[in-house]
Amino acid sequence: MAFTEFRTLDEKSLVEYIKATPALSDKIGNNFDDLKIKEVGDGNLNFVYIVVSPAGSFVVKQAIPYVRCIGESWPMTKERAYFEALALREHGRLCPENVPEVYHFDRTMSVIGMRYLEPPHIILRKGLIAGIEYPLLAEHISDYMAKTLYYTSLLYRTTTEHKHDVAEFCGNVELCRLTEQVVFSDPYKVSDFNRCTSPYLDHDAEAVREDDILKLEVAELKSKFCERSQALLHGDLHTGSVMVTRESTQVIDPEFAFYGPMGFDIGAFIGNLILAFYAQDGHADQGNDRKTYKEWILRTIKETWSLFYKKFTALWDEHKDGSGEAYLPGIYNKPELHQLVQRKFMQDLFHDTLGFGAAKMIRRIVGVAHVEDFRINY
Repeated sequence: MAFTEFRTLDEKSLVEYIKATPALSDKIGNNFDDLKIKEVGDGNLNFVYIVVSPAGSFVVKQAIPYVRCIGESWPMTKERAYFEALALREHGRLCPENVPEVYHFDRTMSVIGMRYLEPPHIILRKGLIAGIEYPLLAEHISDYMAKTLYYTSLLYRTTTEHKHDVAEFCGNVELCRLTEQVVFSDPYKVSDFNRCTSPYLDHDAEAVREDDILKLEVAELKSKFCERSQALLHGDLHTGSVMVTRESTQVIDPEFAFYGPMGFDIGAFIGNLILAFYAQDGHADQGNDRKTYKEWILRTIKETWSLFYKKFTALWDEHKDGSGEAYLPGIYNKPELHQLVQRKFMQDLFHDTLGFGAAKMIRRIVGVAHVEDFRINY
């Protein structure tokens, strides 16, 4: 082990760490002469280093014991790295084409070493801001969601297997509580952490806080988020947690992973695409009014759900006589009953998706962490 107790890595100590960690040093051929290290952690929570040598490359991600974008005044468990590594490995096993491989995990140091998604991979959100079309995005992300959500649910698994993993991921309670606060609580009250484009959105933020019907709906969504352990979720599946090229889609950063309602992941992704759609007019210029691109985003939203529906139900049909205990084959053994159950399940899931997607959009407009889509750099 490189270090026996936690310390925050900088570029110098990271080199020491790599030298003492064969799983990482082997990836660069133990060549430290031409090593290049760059810190790129532009998120809210962690330090992220890209490590490149002529012989190879990888990414090192370290969780620190506070919210990076706020500072030490907001403590945060570094154990989130453990759950991120678990989720990356499980989702990577189920959908290896769309999840970067984990090379190394160190629980003491809260460090994950994983595949470097080399250029031209960029964060999807940045690609959407730039107006780049990704023809395989809906195909890839629907594949990822269908496989990770179906295979970790009781549609496929026994209750014994399921409860074992639910219990494991219940340990990620601090990040779940963070989501509860920033998605389902803060936007609906006066909070020191809320931000909106003041004074222009002050009236809208107040309207959210005063909407009693909306609060009822949000309470129901929060209840599902806290109580319904349907499947292993990414937990923060927005357009900043996906890296893309025109041929590749890679889902990263599942540190919020937990067992929850499937619609939370699907809604987060679709809600962020809707935000990107509404932001396009702000990125238009004389050479490109973004109209065609907005149409592509709308098609991608539609195709994401349609393809997910098709793939998810195909997996369900394929394994309907398997060991999944949600609908035992000895009971749900008539084709018309299977279709009835499936139709009801998917209808409820679509309803959840829309609700969670809306909640994620609201928090990005009047809550603590906004999206880059709505920033214009002059």
